[in-house]
Formats: sequence, C-alpha cells, structure tokens
Amino acid sequence: MRADARRNHERLLTEARATFAEQGADAPLEEIARRAGVGIGTLYRHFPTRAELLSAVFQEALAELLRRSGELAEAEEPCRALVEWLRALIAHAGEYRGLAHALMSASYDRSSALAQCSEPLRAAGERLLGRAREAGQVRADVSIGDLMQLTNAIALAAEQCPEDTALADRLLALTLRGIKD
Repeated sequence: MRADARRNHERLLTEARATFAEQGADAPLEEIARRAGVGIGTLYRHFPTRAELLSAVFQEALAELLRRSGELAEAEEPCRALVEWLRALIAHAGEYRGLAHALMSASYDRSSALAQCSEPLRAAGERLLGRAREAGQVRADVSIGDLMQLTNAIALAAEQCPEDTALADRLLALTLRGIKD
C-alpha cells in the first residue's frame, strides 16, 4: 500500500472506531469517510462492505479475546475459565450499539467478513468448552455455536436496557445454570 493509502486506511479505522462508539455499528459510512477526510469511494476501496469495516475495527478486540482464551486454556477450573471467556465475549459484543445484532446475523452468513472474525473465536471457545466437558462440568450436548449466539443475545438484550448495568451478568448467570451438570 502506498503511504497515502496507508494513512487513509488508518484514518478510516480510527474514525470508524470513534463513530461506531458514538453512534453504533449502523452509523452512516458517509459520516466515517467525512470524519476521515476522504470521499466515500475511498472508504469503499479500502472496505467494500460495512462488515469488512466492522471486521477491521474489531481486530484488536479479536486479538485480545484470543489471547485471553489462551491464558484461560490452562486454568485449573475449566468451567470457570469458560464462563470468564463468555463474559469477555459479551463485553466485546456490547462495545458498540448494534454490534451484537451484526454478529448474530454474521453467524448465519459464513461469507461475511464478520463471520471470518468469529471462526478463530469459535475455535478458541471450543477448546475452553472441551476442557469443561472433559472435567464433567458442562453437558456434552452444549455447543460453542449455541454459547456464542447466547452471548450475542445477552449483549443485545443488555444494549436495550443500558440503565440496568447488571443485566448482562444476570442473564449469563441464568443461562449458565442450564449448562452445568
């Protein structure tokens, strides 16, 4: 990438993070381009779809979630490690209004750029879930896909009631009572 194209790319990512944080994941792409000081065509040359832009914005969070799963993979209490990681997923999905919905939709569209982000998360979660299963702490019929959908649903529910800051934890606790043996 040329130096000016790299600068545009970085400005677009910086402004996308800020705009998504302020306005949610459905913020107008034109607003992001304007704030980055480029035209909408430049935005689309770098990120042909909203999902690709969202995916690029969330690479840092993805790396952190993957790093955290690696740390938790060696935890003495596998179920507790899985629960801690699920909480981290909920926090991530709740960072930007509308992200949980986008992530839920992407899980049904494997060609989506956001779905491509979820594959490494799914593999990391599967390792944690497998350890919890082996320890006899989680039922055999629980899947990581279901747990990831539940985390997105919890984040979406919490997004609808921002004044209830404990809602996500309560919903996760309620959900977990159903997965433990």
